[in-house]
Amino acid sequence: MSADWEMVIGLEVHCELATATKLFCGCRNSFGDEPNVNVCPVCLGLPGSLPVLNEQAVELAMRIGDALHCEIRPSEFARKNYFYPDQAKDYQISQYDLPLNTGGWLELPDEFRVGVTRAHMEEDTGKLTHVGASGRINAALHALVDYNRSGVPLVEIVSEPDIRTVAHARSYASELRGILKATGASDGRMEEGSMRVDANVSVRPAGTTAFGTRCEIKNLNSLRSLGRAIEYEAARQIAVLESGGSVDQETRHWDESAGRTESMRSKEEANDYRYFPEPDLVPLAPDAAWQERVRAGMGPMPSDRRAQLAAALGGSPTDAELDQIRAVVDLGLDGLVTAAAEAGSPASLALARAANEVAAQSEAGLSLNATKFVALLAMESGGQLSATQAKAVLAALLERGGGDPAAVAKEMGFEALGADTLSAVVDEVIASHPDEWERFVGGEDKLMGMFTGEVMKATSGKANGKEVAAELRRRRG
Repeated sequence: MSADWEMVIGLEVHCELATATKLFCGCRNSFGDEPNVNVCPVCLGLPGSLPVLNEQAVELAMRIGDALHCEIRPSEFARKNYFYPDQAKDYQISQYDLPLNTGGWLELPDEFRVGVTRAHMEEDTGKLTHVGASGRINAALHALVDYNRSGVPLVEIVSEPDIRTVAHARSYASELRGILKATGASDGRMEEGSMRVDANVSVRPAGTTAFGTRCEIKNLNSLRSLGRAIEYEAARQIAVLESGGSVDQETRHWDESAGRTESMRSKEEANDYRYFPEPDLVPLAPDAAWQERVRAGMGPMPSDRRAQLAAALGGSPTDAELDQIRAVVDLGLDGLVTAAAEAGSPASLALARAANEVAAQSEAGLSLNATKFVALLAMESGGQLSATQAKAVLAALLERGGGDPAAVAKEMGFEALGADTLSAVVDEVIASHPDEWERFVGGEDKLMGMFTGEVMKATSGKANGKEVAAELRRRRG
C-alpha cells in the first residue's frame, strides 16, 4: 500500500451452526454426505410445506451474540427474494431490519477493537458446481446443484468498516473463528465452508474521512486467501483511481490460482431483494431468563484462556511464548498446559510441548490424558528423560492414544544411566578426542555440543543432555 492511500475494510462472516438438523426442518445438518440426500419438502420449498424454527440454532446464535458483546433483541425473519438455482424456493429466509444480535465488538489480541454491526440468523443456500475447465460459471458447460446445504442454519456476522490493514483483517477472522469454536456454535472449518468470509474493500486518500466505493469479495475460505484478496483488490482500486477512472460498486470473485479478483455482478441493494416479513414464522423474542441460561452455559473465550496461560508463565511471556499461547488456544490444547501448571510442572515446558509436539497431532492431543502428560513432564524436568527422549515418548503416547509414560520410556530403552556408567562413557569419549578436549579445556566452548553429541551417540540416546553437560563442565574445571 502506498502511503498516499488508506484501505477501509469491513468483513461479513457466515458461519454454519453446529446443530443436528436444519434451521426450519428435521433434515440432517451434515457435511460430506451424498448430494441431495438431506432434503425434504420444507427445505426444497414445495407447496404446502411450513417452516418450524430450530430452538438449538437460536441458542447457538445467542451464544455468538453474547460472546461479541451484542444486545440480544426481539427479531423477525424476512424473505429475501432472488432467482438463483441454489435456493429451490427462489427466496432465502433471513433477518433484515430486526436482527437478533446488534451493536457489539470484538477485541483483537493486540487490543484493537472492531465494531460488530449485527449477527443475524438465516438459512444457508445449496451448493452449485459449475462443470467445465475453470469451474467458473462463465466457462461452465452445465451446473449441478446439491441441496443438502440448503436450509442449514447460519449466523452472518457483519463488522463495522473499522479495519485498515490486512493484518487486522486476518486477526479478526482468526479471533472470530476461535470464539465460534469456544462457544460451540460452529466448528469454524473454513476448508469445509462452515465459516466463509466476504470482504468489503474500498480505498481513500490518506487523511480523508469520506468512504470510497466498495467492492465485495465473496466466499474467501482461508486466512491466506483473505489477505491476498484484500491486498490485490486495494491495489486494483488505487490503480483505477490514479489513472483517472472510478471504481464501480460490484461483487467480485477471488481466483486463488490467478491471484486476482474478477467481476461477478453489480452489487445488489436491499430493495433488489424485495424483503418482506416471513408470513409463516412468528417473531422471535428470547426473554431474559432464556438469555441468562444461554450465558450461564458458556465457557471462557479465547482471550480469557490466553490471559490464563500468560499468568501461569508469570505474566510476561516472550514473543515466542505468545505465539505458542495463541497456537494451543486455537487448537483447544490449553487445558493440558493449565492442568500441568496447576500440578506443579514448569509452565514454559508444558507450553512448549503442547505447542509443538502435541499440536503436530492435534486430533490425538485433544484426547491426551492430562495426568499422563503431567507425569511425562515430571520425568523430563526431573532429569529422568532428556528433551529428545521426552519428545519421543510423547509422540508414542499420542500415536497409541494413551499409555503410561514410564512404561513407554522403559520400552523404548530410555532408562536413566547411572552416574558411574555416564562417567565411564565420558571417559571414553574424551580419550577418543584428545585434541578437541584440550581445546575445550582451553576455552573453546562450541565443542560442548560435539562432546555432548558423542556421549549421546555412545549411549544410544539414553544419557540426559543436561547431566552430560554438567559432567563436562565439572571435568573442565
